[in-house]
Amino acid sequence: MASLDGLDLVALDRHLREVGIPRAGELQGRFISGGRSNLTFLVRDDTSTWVLRRPPLHGLTPSAHDMAREYRVVAALAGTSVPVARAVAMRDDDTVGGAPFQMVEFVPGQVVRSRVELDALGGPGVVSACVDSLIRVLVDLHDVDPEAVGLGDFGKPTGYLERQVRRWGSQWQHVRLPDDPRDTDVERLHAKLAEAVPEQSRTAIVHGDYRIDNVILDAEDPTIVRAVLDWEMSTLGDPLSDAALMCVHRDPALNLILNEETAWTAPQMPAPDELANRYSTVSGHPLAHWDFHMALGYFKLAIIAAGIDFRRRKAADIEHGRRKAAGDDDDRAGQAVAVLIDRGLQTLG
Repeated sequence: MASLDGLDLVALDRHLREVGIPRAGELQGRFISGGRSNLTFLVRDDTSTWVLRRPPLHGLTPSAHDMAREYRVVAALAGTSVPVARAVAMRDDDTVGGAPFQMVEFVPGQVVRSRVELDALGGPGVVSACVDSLIRVLVDLHDVDPEAVGLGDFGKPTGYLERQVRRWGSQWQHVRLPDDPRDTDVERLHAKLAEAVPEQSRTAIVHGDYRIDNVILDAEDPTIVRAVLDWEMSTLGDPLSDAALMCVHRDPALNLILNEETAWTAPQMPAPDELANRYSTVSGHPLAHWDFHMALGYFKLAIIAAGIDFRRRKAADIEHGRRKAAGDDDDRAGQAVAVLIDRGLQTLG
């Protein structure tokens, strides 16, 4: 039973047997994705297949990569109109394999990350119908009563926007460069956001990172969403902020962060304004204070990009004893920070 970097299959096998998860044959594992964010592994035995997620190996930032949070929301949403994988097991400490983890049942289907994969779905009509389904699922999530599914204490019901501005401003201090030349613009946008915080529109479960590559689509019919993935940033909050971040992800800077030509930034996807209007139409809620929500989305994505670059720098220090060479593709996430901060400043005027 060979183990992988970041996944101790022997310790996992022992834990699953101890907690009574049915097992048949030797565990096998395969790395799927990660490094910039949580690491994701496919784990199987002779009869079952699961997906395990754990934090990245280097450069953790405060409050990020919360395994218990991911697991709890997925378990709570089972049986609602929001499609999720079945929750299987979770540890919120490092006693099994050296890191917290959460494991869910494998959901067959397709994850569309690249523009090539998007093109393979079909023509404009298929893509548009797929987007409609994605928006419908996001609206369904925002319509779930947190109290009814046991998530009434998943976050504070009020003050979300103030906390988001404060949290991401604080996060910058953990991921910035020494004598960072971007400090002035980051502080300007942070101050503008703090001055412009509107009243919260309503309280809902928010995903915090919603776009096409964070869902599993049906393998035969891509207009059907089989499961929503990557719940590490979920909480109770303002659903308009969640919808705005979905629109912010349409920005080409996402390609720098993910280091590929992403499906969500492809020209055949609806423009951000159209996405926003589709969300408003389906949800029945106006886009109040939309400029603020979009600017907050740009700010949040910029700090996330800085965090990815921060972990890259930490990993480079550990693995090579030095920073990677300038111009290395891995530093593209860092290049996105200034672009996104500028977008936010332009949005607020």
